[in-house]
Order: sequence, then structure tokens, then C-alpha cells
Amino acid sequence: MKHSPLVVRVRNAALIIALGLAAGMPCAAHAATKPSTKPAIDKSVDAVAGPLPANAVARVNNVVITQEQLDQAVRALNAPDTPALRTAVKNQLIARELFYQAAEKQHYESRPQVVAAVEQAKTAAMTAAYLRDEVKPAQVTDADVKAKYDAITATLGENEYKPSAIAVKDADTAQTVLTQLKKGTDFAQLAKQYSQGPSAAQGGALNWVSFKTPIQPGNTQNWPQPLAEALVKLPQGGVSSAPVQVGDAYWILRVDEKRPTQVPQYDQIKDTLRKQLEQVALEKATAQVVVDLMKNARIQQQ
Repeated sequence: MKHSPLVVRVRNAALIIALGLAAGMPCAAHAATKPSTKPAIDKSVDAVAGPLPANAVARVNNVVITQEQLDQAVRALNAPDTPALRTAVKNQLIARELFYQAAEKQHYESRPQVVAAVEQAKTAAMTAAYLRDEVKPAQVTDADVKAKYDAITATLGENEYKPSAIAVKDADTAQTVLTQLKKGTDFAQLAKQYSQGPSAAQGGALNWVSFKTPIQPGNTQNWPQPLAEALVKLPQGGVSSAPVQVGDAYWILRVDEKRPTQVPQYDQIKDTLRKQLEQVALEKATAQVVVDLMKNARIQQQ
């Protein structure tokens, strides 16, 4: 039996949405906002009569899908707005409404998992609204951004380094790695095999870093001071001659590249710095709200 093109497209869209839902993918919002005073949905074909309202793109039984809802769904995809895309999205909205009506007819709203999901969504919405009203982060000024830029550039040294690192938990393993390196074994291969440090899966490669020398405590870009001191002593291509112990870990460093420090211009980095400062201000303000709430709360923990 042959189906009309519309039926085929709707059916395909329904399959796509069903697969998306099963995989936890986002899909278009429920097509219709139903007023609380509306009568129960009449599923009969006779209930749908007359032309579509001026603002409608479709009607599913007695529920209208509006042009605004279609526009919102298309914008949410962040894809080129084409007639083909609009047709596909409209069919998805139709399928979504069909799913909803079928579930409503079978009283899925009373199922425990649905009730729990609704309560979770309500909790999330209430919490988000409360935080928007109560969390008041300090405003980040242009002067704050410039001060942050100056503080960072003041910590930079004459040279910057592109290092790789292998971090292991005992001296014997560190010596094994050094022996393999002396035999010509690839550093990245050994990092993947032995390292328990950052970027081990990427062969131990780390980001560019620069230190003002001589190394000063607290002025090491969050590097442990012994590692910073060891790194600046290495030439380009150089590898640690002995493991550097930091706490319970043993580190082997290599300088992949070395060059004069390239300081970005203020205008190039100010927006990034502002976002970082705003995030810090937001976290600080949120923490303060938590502290204030805890003062009048009874909290039991194990």
C-alpha cells in the first residue's frame, strides 16, 4: 500500500525523533501550549474543521502548531534556514504532538517516572530562577581586566617553553623510563605507556608556559616550583637527566620547543580575561549565597 509523501515524511520524522529521544538527544519543544480550561482532546477527524488560523502552520486533531513555534524550533537548530529544513522541522513538530496526544490519552502523566521527571524539571527551573535573583556577582570593570592582564604579563619570563612530561609514582619506574629514553624510545610512546600525569593520552604534551627567572615561590603559573626550576634549565629538545620528585610523583620533562615569550596585546586577550574574571565573580557570589543559607539551615551528613 502506497502512502502520500506527507505521511511518509511524518513517519520518517517520527522515527528520527524516537531515535533521538532514545539516545537522549534534544528535540523540538512540545508544539502546543494548551490552556488549562480547554476541553478534552477530541481525536475524531470530525473535530478538525475549517481553515487553519492565520498564525498556524499545522493542526493536529484540535491542537494548533503556530508559525512562532516553528520559527523557534528552526532557530534552535542553528542551521541554514531552508524550505527543506522548515518542512522537516514542521513534520517533527507534528510527530511530537502525535506522540504527546497518544501518551496523554493513555494517562502517561500519572506514571511514576513522568511525575518524577516533571518534579525534577520544576526543581531545576525554580533553582535557576532563585539563583538569577539572589546571586549578585561583583561587576568586572575595565580596570579589573587591565589589572589582571598586567599581573599575568608581570609573571612572564624572557622565554617560553612547550614541554612534555611523564609522571610516575615510584623511582624505579622513573629510572626505567629514563633508560628507555636513552636507548632512543619515543617520548610520547613512553608517556602513553607509563605516565599518570596530565595529557598522558596525548603523549604528555603540555601547553606553552613561561616563568620569570630566577624562579620565585608563587610565581610559577601553577606549576610546582621544582618542575619550573628544572624546565628552565633545559635546552630545546632537552630531557631531564634525573627524575624530579614532587610529593609522591616522579617527573621527567622534555622541552619540545623554546622561543622568546610572545605576549599577546591587551586588545587581543581582554575579552577572554573579562570572561574569566566574571566567572570567578559568579562563583564567589554563589558561594556567598550558600554560606548565608547554611547559617540558618540544619544539615546532617555522614
